[in-house]
Amino acid sequence: MTDAKTQIDETVKANDVVLYMKGTKEMPQCGFSSRVAGVLNFMGVEFSDINVLADDAIRQGIKDYSDWPTVPQLYVKGEFVGGCDIITEMTLSGELDTLFEQNGVAYDKDAADKIREANA
Repeated sequence: MTDAKTQIDETVKANDVVLYMKGTKEMPQCGFSSRVAGVLNFMGVEFSDINVLADDAIRQGIKDYSDWPTVPQLYVKGEFVGGCDIITEMTLSGELDTLFEQNGVAYDKDAADKIREANA
């Protein structure tokens, strides 16, 4: 498990935005992963997607790394942000916009506003 932890740590620190998910951003393989990837894609956020289904050590390792029991998991600038419910809430409240702005992550503000309008 140490190798997985090292790999996860390096990936999280080397990329501004990382989503550990089931499937890929082009082809999510669960509804929760699809929702988070869809939000990031719609908002035009550049992110690395790591398919936990491709590697059992990473699938368990990411849960141990964050001490969070579920996938997807979003990391911004090396920090764990949350899973699907948290990202959904942050998107709708505008907190995700603020997090991206504070960390210099480019995103489409108009797209974020459209998500909020559609869910009002």
